[in-house]
Amino acid sequence: MSLHTNTAFLHLVILCFPLALTLTIANTKPNCQSKCGNLTVPYPFGIGVGSGCSMSPWYDVNCDASFAPPRPFIASGNLEIVSITGDALRIKSWVAARCYDASGNITRQNRVLINITGSPFAFSQRNSFTVIGCDEQALLNFNGFGALGFTSGCISICSDRADLGAGDCSGVGCCQTAIPKGMQLMNSFLGTTTGHVSVWSFNPCGYAFLGDPTSYSFAPSDLADPGFQNRTVDNVGLVLDWAVGNQSCSEARKSEDFACLDNSDCVDSDMGAAGYRCRCSQGFQGNPYLSPGCTDVNECETNPCDENGICTNVEGSYACSCKKGYLGDGTRDGHGCIAKSSEFPVIKFSLGLSFGLLAIVIAMTWLFVSVRRRALINLRQKFFKQNGGLLLQQQLSSNEKTMKSMRIFSAEELENATNNYAEDRILGKGGFGIVYKGLLHDPQQVVAIKKSRVMDESQMEQFINEVIILTQVHHRNVVKLLGCCLETEVPLLVYEYVKNDTLFHHIHNSGGMPWFSWGNRLRIAVEAAGALAYLHSAAAKPIIHRDVKSPNILLDEYYNAKIADFGASRLVPIDQTMATTLVQGTLGYLDPESFRTCQLTEKSDVYSFGVVLAELMTARKPLSNTNNDREKSLSTFFVTAMKENRLFQILDPRVLREGSLEQLQAIAEIVKRCLKLHGEERPTMKEVAMELESLRKFSRHPWIQQQVEEESVGLMNGELSDLYTISMNSEISMGPHNSGTTPLMYPREHTEN
Repeated sequence: MSLHTNTAFLHLVILCFPLALTLTIANTKPNCQSKCGNLTVPYPFGIGVGSGCSMSPWYDVNCDASFAPPRPFIASGNLEIVSITGDALRIKSWVAARCYDASGNITRQNRVLINITGSPFAFSQRNSFTVIGCDEQALLNFNGFGALGFTSGCISICSDRADLGAGDCSGVGCCQTAIPKGMQLMNSFLGTTTGHVSVWSFNPCGYAFLGDPTSYSFAPSDLADPGFQNRTVDNVGLVLDWAVGNQSCSEARKSEDFACLDNSDCVDSDMGAAGYRCRCSQGFQGNPYLSPGCTDVNECETNPCDENGICTNVEGSYACSCKKGYLGDGTRDGHGCIAKSSEFPVIKFSLGLSFGLLAIVIAMTWLFVSVRRRALINLRQKFFKQNGGLLLQQQLSSNEKTMKSMRIFSAEELENATNNYAEDRILGKGGFGIVYKGLLHDPQQVVAIKKSRVMDESQMEQFINEVIILTQVHHRNVVKLLGCCLETEVPLLVYEYVKNDTLFHHIHNSGGMPWFSWGNRLRIAVEAAGALAYLHSAAAKPIIHRDVKSPNILLDEYYNAKIADFGASRLVPIDQTMATTLVQGTLGYLDPESFRTCQLTEKSDVYSFGVVLAELMTARKPLSNTNNDREKSLSTFFVTAMKENRLFQILDPRVLREGSLEQLQAIAEIVKRCLKLHGEERPTMKEVAMELESLRKFSRHPWIQQQVEEESVGLMNGELSDLYTISMNSEISMGPHNSGTTPLMYPREHTEN
């Protein structure tokens, strides 16, 4: 097989113009080319690499005249620009592909990586990740501003061509999934279960691409179309958001290089990072980035005044008056202009009309408010029924114990608690939704409110049953679910608030702090293992977490472990040991057996906990950005080191210094057993918890016990000044990321033949 790599630069800022005006004035710097082929290139973009026609090299456009007509590309790369609109840049998309022969052997393979890390641009949420095929398992790994990682999956399965429906991307032959805001690195992986053997006759290839879903409609013929990849590249655009600079509007206005010129407004970026855009103010038109800025629109050219009125243009607006011999405001939509001979009747008529209109306005306002309030009440009642509220009330009325532990919140109560879901109340964002910090007033209590993105109505009964069971989960190391709100479009879940951030944060940012000793790491591991063992075997019904990872282990004010994020959890009936499920989890922690078989068991949580335990011992991330394949995955790296008797070479120096060699070797053996590829060879979480507790007690000595107790008291009294509160984020998904600072973007397509 041969490997080819294509790279391209991607630098752009998009010019924002008033939507209601047609641009007719010069829009490029003097002596600069304004069009490339059929594309008009507005400043701050400029045609010519290094020509000085753009605001900065980020916005250079390479007009390749070897094509007829010439084609515009971003800088010196091969990303072809399709269009530049008021708030987005559309480029030609990239398509990953994997083809097979009748025996299931790979005949062609393309993997697509697009990296715009370090730039002021991000993939727009207007894009969707689309997978085409009848035997496809695709993963999409993202990184965003601040190295926030996110992994999403999409599975497309079908067995017969007759199952396919045109325009349907719900998972049969075609599936689509949304992407989060502010992502800058996209890495797509295509996989298969049977190598297309059973569907090869009508679907020899699978495809995956990121692009605007409005420009693509699935057709069953796509599965066997040899030209699908090229056709999709030409017709499905990839949309990019943009921002100018790296400051907010309020900060940028203070600097000398503020980009917005006269008569323009500054708009803060909504990509998830600092930056802004410029647009002409109301009543002005032109280019807000290009001197002299936006100029006044002469509205009088369209004659907006009464036929007997006089229009006077003023900066940013216009004024109407009446000709000599007429009275009125001179506007078409107002009183217009009336001859003076009818002055007194007009005045009387105007006064009567004004009072009558005032009475009508007051009555209409009262009616509008009443109707709107009634409509809001009806809408909330509709959502309450739609989200299973009647079923929940029925369950609560028949179970007094559940009624005491479960609280149903009103939509108004949670709106007040979060200041109407203000931006400064956001604790974290992820693939499942947004988590807000809320302050309840009756009684006074700080809570975390999780707002999901979507809700499957067909699973509503199962959701209600899960909520009831999870509110009965009482364990000091499990984040308590306090209740829910069903009066909104998607249900809201209310949890206890845990203040001291995630275990992931402390492993990779607090290693040198006095409290984060090996003894405390082992204590946290014991608490987390005990909580998972409780969920698996001691809860009212067995619960599989499905997304065990260090970002989902929170630490409270005393640095006790709390298992969080039951957005991915599923209850398992007592007479079943596994559940068929869609692939779900975080890359690096994901059980390879469950991903391969789509069969989820309690041993999947065991594997993920093994990765967390290895993370605690080595202080390494689950996935590393390294060229050494053996060191990319922490699980593979740890097991390999054990086999080669190199355990003590890979441990965190502080762990090696504070732990006994026998204890560390024994715990490493537990990690190795948890990371077995076959689930039946792994221990249960109860066995893991008991063994860890035994090893923790074995390592204690009287003077060590005294030291631990004194340290705990110090934490409770706030004596360590370098411990501080950090907002909770229970939705972090880690993946490989580019740590370079070069402001270049590299879409890469790897092809194997």
